[in-house]
Amino acid sequence: MHFELDKILIDEILFHMENQKGQFFLDTQKVQVVSAENTGENDGRFISLPEWSPQNGYRIMERFTVSLKNPVVCHELFAALNKNKGVFRFFKNVLEQYPEIEKMWFRFKEQEMKNEIFAWYNSMREEWGLTPVGFEPEDNVSLIHEDFILREGKEADCEKASALHKLCIEEKKDDAVSAVFEAENPFVFPGDLCFVAESAGGEFSGFICALKNSSSLQIRQLEVKAEYRGMGLGKALLAKFLEKADGQNSVITIDLPAVMEYFSRSLHLEEFKPCSQRFFRKTRNNENL
Repeated sequence: MHFELDKILIDEILFHMENQKGQFFLDTQKVQVVSAENTGENDGRFISLPEWSPQNGYRIMERFTVSLKNPVVCHELFAALNKNKGVFRFFKNVLEQYPEIEKMWFRFKEQEMKNEIFAWYNSMREEWGLTPVGFEPEDNVSLIHEDFILREGKEADCEKASALHKLCIEEKKDDAVSAVFEAENPFVFPGDLCFVAESAGGEFSGFICALKNSSSLQIRQLEVKAEYRGMGLGKALLAKFLEKADGQNSVITIDLPAVMEYFSRSLHLEEFKPCSQRFFRKTRNNENL
């Protein structure tokens, strides 16, 4: 009854798990999926596929939405999940408006379903007295390079970078801390070292740029368009920047606004170390700050 789980079989099981129009089994002799009417007398040769139902699909949609760091899309997906009817259709309609997020969803869903397959397979391996096998998820950074072009920025990109910067400023217009940060870090592009990201469709999606002085490279801007946040694009831009910067004899610095504190983890992973911490307080007679 032992069988090996390879890519072809995994894809076949995935396809039939989502098919709600019939009941399917794995033929452990031929190692292929067959419909219930083709099983004949079941002497242990045919085993049920991992359980999959609309409830499983809904739970995956919830987990994906919770994991998404893009607040704009996250809000719309939660609204779709809270519909009384047509939840799957509304969820699908939202994702169709954001092609890159939609790709993330398909990958997320496939990995979640593969986790179910490996759990199912390993439960059988345990019965057979065999050690479990692992499943390696895809690396988000490598996926970014499939969906985006990262290249050095140039003067011709300045108008698009400036438009994106204005959008980012507009998002934070009511945040006093961000206003102070912006006043002390005016827009610079392309600076002395710069990389930009473009989607597969050629849309300007984000950029990173730095100014160089005698002792350091100061990263002045790292901005990503709202609909592409939470995908790892900022991390990919930083990694591309560091790949080039590490060929120079310099210290790299970056001031991180408080609203981007979450990005500090990515900086630590790239071996950045904190060197100062600034605190902010409004004066009591200046409520307009």
